Amino acid sequence: MTKLQFKGSWNEVKGKLKQKYAQLTDDDLLFAEGKDEELLGRLQKRTGETKEKLRESIASL
Repeated sequence: MTKLQFKGSWNEVKGKLKQKYAQLTDDDLLFAEGKDEELLGRLQKRTGETKEKLRESIASL
């Protein structure tokens, strides 16, 4: 999967990511269409997870 595909609304996904990764801030979760790689980079830096692991986590939410 090259692009993030979200189930449901982005606000719901943000809430679930914040529950799973408490260290994330609202700024970390700013998402603009087409900026999925930038978002993954921010999340990776903050959580230490791989981009693939983060994609799997987001897809499973």
